[in-house]
Amino acid sequence: MDWRAIKFDWNRARAFLVTAEEGSLSAAARALGMAQPTLGRQVEALQEELGVVLFERTGRGLELTPSGLDLLDHVRSMGEAAGRLSLGASGRALALEGTIAITASEIDAAYLLPPIVEKLRSTASGLTIDLIAKNTASDLRRREADIAIRNFRPDQPELIARKINDVTARLYVSDRYLERFGKPLTVHNVAEADFISLWEPDTYLAGLVQAGLEIDRTNFTVLTDSHLVHWEMLKAGAGIGIVPEFLGETTSGITRALDGAYQAFTFPLWLTTHRELNTSRRVRMVFDFLADELGRT
Repeated sequence: MDWRAIKFDWNRARAFLVTAEEGSLSAAARALGMAQPTLGRQVEALQEELGVVLFERTGRGLELTPSGLDLLDHVRSMGEAAGRLSLGASGRALALEGTIAITASEIDAAYLLPPIVEKLRSTASGLTIDLIAKNTASDLRRREADIAIRNFRPDQPELIARKINDVTARLYVSDRYLERFGKPLTVHNVAEADFISLWEPDTYLAGLVQAGLEIDRTNFTVLTDSHLVHWEMLKAGAGIGIVPEFLGETTSGITRALDGAYQAFTFPLWLTTHRELNTSRRVRMVFDFLADELGRT
């Protein structure tokens, strides 16, 4: 290979790739953790090095030019190769120190993991835990996290997963709401009750109707896509919501709603990591530690 023929900076190629995938300089700068002007200069410099225009400005922001589209697949292959290199190096790390990125839902990150992380740090003080709380799945193949705690089994062949247990969730309501409702809450008057929607309202409603509750869209008086907001609204007395048992059963002022009138909701709990990262001593140790601790919950 004639290395002298490569006349561009690979970091600038990364700037081009992330900008193309994120759709704007501002989003790409956030993804890379750098200032937008710096990223913009890298993209401009790459265009000068290659002698082509990669983006053109439109009313909606940036759009790839035909030349940019032609080059995108090549740069994407470079990005995937860089990811494999990083995974391979991380997978061979032996020290029980460094940063481990763990991603989990907001509820699990805020209420299930803190004592586990504290115990983990006591066991391996050289580790730094980067806890990513989000309700969408991080891409482990692109190193958005090292380990994921999920409620579904991944189907990508590059990932390995272990089912830890099943999490039971039920309908809960605050004492404050029951006082406002003014009468015992039963299946016969549930159509008069307020519910807090989580995720996409129609999907949430379908699950409740399938469970046997005779309610409709008008029962949803609060809508949110945040698990934490859902929980705080429930505690504040805004309505009825679905909460994991480990949270609902241990919080003062919160009781089960319509107990016995429906079948409890069950979600699997999976621990997932990249297959190559499984050869890392520190990732293996954290993975096994989480599996043991979460298995006790």
